Amino acid sequence: MGGDMLETFKGIPRAVWMLALGIFFNAVVAFTFIYLFVYLTDERGLSVPQAGVLSGIGGIGLVAGNFTGGGFGDRFGHRRALLCAAVLSGTTLVLLPLIPVVALYGLLPLCNYAQGAVRACNSALIAVTVPDAVRRQGFAVMRAAGNAGFTVGAPLGALVAGSFSYTTIFVMDGVGTLLFALYAARVLPARGRARKAAPAPAGHGVWRELRARPAVVVLLVASFFADIVYRQLFSTFPVFLGDHGHATQVYGWLFAVNGGVILLLELPAAAVLRKRAPLMIVGVGLMLVGLGYGLLMLGSGIAVAAAMMLLLTFGEILYKTPANAYVADQAPAHAQGTFQSLYAGVSVSGVVLAPPLGGALYEAAPGLLWPLCTGVAVLAGAAVVVAGRTRPRAGKPASVEGVLPEGGISAGGTLPEGETGSPVRGAAG
Repeated sequence: MGGDMLETFKGIPRAVWMLALGIFFNAVVAFTFIYLFVYLTDERGLSVPQAGVLSGIGGIGLVAGNFTGGGFGDRFGHRRALLCAAVLSGTTLVLLPLIPVVALYGLLPLCNYAQGAVRACNSALIAVTVPDAVRRQGFAVMRAAGNAGFTVGAPLGALVAGSFSYTTIFVMDGVGTLLFALYAARVLPARGRARKAAPAPAGHGVWRELRARPAVVVLLVASFFADIVYRQLFSTFPVFLGDHGHATQVYGWLFAVNGGVILLLELPAAAVLRKRAPLMIVGVGLMLVGLGYGLLMLGSGIAVAAAMMLLLTFGEILYKTPANAYVADQAPAHAQGTFQSLYAGVSVSGVVLAPPLGGALYEAAPGLLWPLCTGVAVLAGAAVVVAGRTRPRAGKPASVEGVLPEGGISAGGTLPEGETGSPVRGAAG
């Protein structure tokens, strides 16, 4: 079984494995997004609704970066986009605790924009780099590397925040991101020659391509609503734990469970399920996320919270990697980066909408939040399952291994001139 699983990862280019090492170390200190909401309500003294609004406004930058990062990477090179975004992100993270609350309305979106652009460039790079047969495994490797670091980083962030302050973890994250930029510039140098991407056929705009792929549209819409539910994990869920007497360290260790289970099961799941219908897997995963939140209707004890985190983690393993790979599989060759940016954008939509919507509902009627989360995620999953039963349209352009758009990597792992990959921040992707 172990040998068969390893065999399924042989087609992943060497450069992807190199990049995964950098992602791991960056993810160890990339924990501020977990504690942002708590930081705003604790050290900054904001109310839950105020923190929700500010987090949502800051999240606009993250969503915008995800929607546009793939295009910047395709046009200017993924290595250049990564370095600029990482430097900008690291610098703003260091400055964030030093500025007054009113200035956060401008600096937080800028910081998040850089992080989102990095994430989108990464997804586009994997989409054009890894051969179709192992594309799910390629996305799984990137997520596993991020979650390996996240498994260490989540409790480390809680320890640092408890021993020092939340301000300290922002500085640590910023410095770590700047060091990653240096690593990317020096350890993953540019080499080889870039190839131009094939031009889009006349009249084949993005919206026409989406209309020709209705299952992709359903997946994008379902991901939009499901992410609002999923991201309650970073906003109202820690407040819920605190209101029921649990310390910050409990929240950190629950995330360690999340990262650890993903680390153990993500790669085996990608290998075992590689031949299964992707939308069926995605749909079941979304339903599990909803059922996880449904467990919180049973109580607020440690056992319930741990069971909720496990169920949500299983759902995350099932839906995130196959969804990424499915969008890449369905994208036309001339719009691969754009399709990845579309999915990257909707898959972080909850960063903007989850804090204000969840915060307002939790303040007004806390007993309704978890039932509503359950219903939305289960319905989203059911819609994806139904879409997966429709007959796919033929005519998707076949990928050509080793002949990639500008900014890709050949199957042998050689980086085109001016290129390298970009990291995934934590387990939020």
